[in-house]
Amino acid sequence: MGNLTGVNLCLPPFIDSSLFSNGGGYIDGRLCQMTRDLNCCLPCPMADWVYPDSFNTITLVADWTATVSAICCLFLLVSWAALPVDKTNRHYLSVCFTFGVMLMNLGFVVPLAAQPDQCFDKITPHDMRTSKVCGISGTLLMLGGWCGVMWSFLRSFSLHLQICWQVIVGRNFMIFAQAAGWGIPILAIVLALVFSGVSFRFGATCHINHPNSLAILWIPLLVFAAATVVITFATFGYCVKVYLASLSDNSDSTTEGSGLPSYSNSLRTMTPRQAYRRVRRVVALQWRGIAIVLIIIADVIFFSIVFVFQDHIVLSVTRDPKVARDWVLCLIRAAGDKNQCLDQARSMVVNEATVSAVLLLLALNGIWLLFLLGRWSMLSGWNELVHSKVRRRKKEFVSVDARAPTQSYSSPRPPRQPSWGSHTASTHPKGCERDVNPLGMHRV
Repeated sequence: MGNLTGVNLCLPPFIDSSLFSNGGGYIDGRLCQMTRDLNCCLPCPMADWVYPDSFNTITLVADWTATVSAICCLFLLVSWAALPVDKTNRHYLSVCFTFGVMLMNLGFVVPLAAQPDQCFDKITPHDMRTSKVCGISGTLLMLGGWCGVMWSFLRSFSLHLQICWQVIVGRNFMIFAQAAGWGIPILAIVLALVFSGVSFRFGATCHINHPNSLAILWIPLLVFAAATVVITFATFGYCVKVYLASLSDNSDSTTEGSGLPSYSNSLRTMTPRQAYRRVRRVVALQWRGIAIVLIIIADVIFFSIVFVFQDHIVLSVTRDPKVARDWVLCLIRAAGDKNQCLDQARSMVVNEATVSAVLLLLALNGIWLLFLLGRWSMLSGWNELVHSKVRRRKKEFVSVDARAPTQSYSSPRPPRQPSWGSHTASTHPKGCERDVNPLGMHRV
């Protein structure tokens, strides 16, 4: 009997795992089925065998859409940083929320720019230890998702305190929000990378591996997402209650001319009509934030459920060969032509339409942010900023000969200089400095 070392004993398209070492890549990411003498594995990447060729086009479209979303987020962040507050109506909850969504979009942009090889060898996908692009993209995707959920929760909680409890959301809440909004996601990402890691699962973006992923990532993420939904609908319920109470309110209409009650008033000293006017004003100012929070939370919940379901299916295929028997036999009969076996593969994976919807919805978040948090006044603000820079530059290049001379060579007596002391005293009335408060617009 001849030496069979280095010979693939598995039927095509499957490959014998003994031909490859276990020294790199994500070994548990191999899709293999073991017999008595052989361990035959599906060639990497797995998604190329269970989805049609159009799936790669869809993932590419999602990556480019995420690039546009990242540009939209960057435009918002730069506008909030460069333009005055009256042009942007910026708020730290919006700024941090947008930054988190941009991180999530960068999880798709990085692999689009780097074009990484998804496989360590013919049967093993890359993980974060063997591919830097994998580690960066997976970390950005999870960190952005966590930040989006946390800042959605904090924004909903802030609105709930203002509407339902008349709490002034000030500096103390800002400190708490910064600590929770960044601290919890960073801690969660560290735990996820240490105890689970990321690897190429489907598409060019890395996702979290199966071990410990439920306890470390998905369950905590869904808990905060569910809490956000509960708080948001509780706030809506209170608004409906106040509105219905205002319809039956017979209080004196003269109270309406006194304006909105201050936050120092208690709920008991406020008539239903006054409470309704206050709630209506807050909702009118915050409806964009409410809408984007619901969109982000819906996307994250949808993505979490789909990915957990996909993870469970792949794990069942690995543990029970009977699940994929029809598909395996079809591939062997078709000599590796996957197009003849896509019908059998549908029972093993989440369908293409659902996965495509998840990827596109995640990629669209930055565009939603621009539509809902952006303002037309930002464009006029940029126009004014550019024109002011141009006018200032023109003044800098004015010819010296065109300026009024400070010294005359045709007369022994030089021109008289203006008395700045008397001029400023006459042009600036007393008490002017008291009205100047350059930092007033930055108060929390």
